[in-house]
Amino acid sequence: MHAADVEAVWRIESARIVAALTRFTGDFGLAEDAAQEAVAEALVSWPLDPPANPAGWLRATARRRAIDAIRRRTALRDRYALLAADGEPDPGDVDPDRIDDDVLALMFVSCHPVLSRESRVALTLRVVGGLTSEEIARAFLVPVPTVQARITRGKKTIAAAGVPFELPAAGERRERLGGVLSVLYVIFTEGSTATSGEQLLRPDVAYEAIRLARTLAALQPDEPEVHGLLALCELTAARFPARTGPDGAPILLEDQDRRRWDFSAIHRGLAALAKASARGLGPYGLQAAIAATHAAAPSVAETDWDRIVVLYEALGRVAPSPVVELNRAVAVGMVSGPADGLAIVDELVAADRLPGSHLVPTVRGELLTRLGRYPEARAELELAARLCTNERERSVLLHKAAGLG
Repeated sequence: MHAADVEAVWRIESARIVAALTRFTGDFGLAEDAAQEAVAEALVSWPLDPPANPAGWLRATARRRAIDAIRRRTALRDRYALLAADGEPDPGDVDPDRIDDDVLALMFVSCHPVLSRESRVALTLRVVGGLTSEEIARAFLVPVPTVQARITRGKKTIAAAGVPFELPAAGERRERLGGVLSVLYVIFTEGSTATSGEQLLRPDVAYEAIRLARTLAALQPDEPEVHGLLALCELTAARFPARTGPDGAPILLEDQDRRRWDFSAIHRGLAALAKASARGLGPYGLQAAIAATHAAAPSVAETDWDRIVVLYEALGRVAPSPVVELNRAVAVGMVSGPADGLAIVDELVAADRLPGSHLVPTVRGELLTRLGRYPEARAELELAARLCTNERERSVLLHKAAGLG
């Protein structure tokens, strides 16, 4: 077995292993550390002596590491005796009905409100997703020590706050579910359009968010917004194959070869959207409905822009934000003309709703171009390029600006 085999098993089993260890030890930080030690040992021993049951080997080794750590804590000898009394059973031999609850509890712990957003993202990817610190750092373009510090700080905060490893009560779970969904959405958004760097897409990050969203949907099948987020991610990711050229250069929606879209992802997204619709669409479900409208259209010109305007108006009522208004301006510009869309954008500018964002001058430049106001449009696109931190997006903006003469 090679390192890739270890990583593959770990990616699949990590959440269950850490969750089971956390329930056994009552210590979230200890469980995650013990699991990481087991992976490190696997990287050394598996190439020489491949186990017959890799997942079971990781679970058993992680449990032994946790017991060793507890034994070294003199104040916790009684807990060690309790854990060791049954001869170190395989933590895989537990009630299967509890495992799913454990994974769900792990998500709620990793996304606990006492943590900063950065720590929630890092812990979720590390503990629930099984990514290494190096992978997380590479995904978000931050130094590895920064990621490690966020993870360490997050675990210490959870311990200091006495966060229990358990599923919140039904009412509290519904309140905190929004935080879990928010973290998954942040992860997916970073993968679908990187905030900075030289690549437009980071598919590995986006697909990890989708995998976690699928897990959450399986564990919380009665929550419509869980299915709404999953639908949004699937339908958005369906366009990945057509969003960049062979050299990684972005391809705008109107220029994409829609035959390259992932129709399996579209089918999965529509199925998730149907589940979300059964109980009424929330913010994620409404965004998924917008994505579904794009997915159903054979071209930009043939898109049902009237429906998209209505959906953005609904989204603006349930989850108002300047980004929603900006997207509504684009849709209104397609239905009523660029002047009406520009009026909405100018209201955002006057209110200084998105200061420092490249999105406002980008949209404003597009609408001004359609109005034939080329000098103003070029100035807006050049401003957007200066504000944009993604190299691929910046190159598109500069190319458009240059094309206006």
